[in-house]
Amino acid sequence: MRVDKFLWCVRYYKTRSIATEAVKKGHVKINGQVVKPSREVYPLDEIELRKDQINYKLKINDLPESRLGAKLVDIYRTDVTPKESFEALELLKYSKDYYRKKGTGRPTKKDRRDIEDYKDEDDAEL
Repeated sequence: MRVDKFLWCVRYYKTRSIATEAVKKGHVKINGQVVKPSREVYPLDEIELRKDQINYKLKINDLPESRLGAKLVDIYRTDVTPKESFEALELLKYSKDYYRKKGTGRPTKKDRRDIEDYKDEDDAEL
């Protein structure tokens, strides 16, 4: 099975084209080597993939016939991602909150909609 198809089947990417793009950009390695989307994967291969600023590490147990339900994914792959990867993501969230406090700077899209709704209510009362 192709690596892009496998990553789509085990639900790491929503579509095969997104999986193919990620592999083309070099976000996916098999056994430590950057690969092309057409690279075949086999049981016991180790896949490293970078998605959402987390470096996932997967070990392939078996190859699925087609896309799986979320409950069945663990049969076909073992996630050996270190916990430090997820902790680093938590730290990144806290650092983002530190630089921009809520309510400061330019309004977000949600803030703008709330302001427009508030103005519309005032105009309706007049």
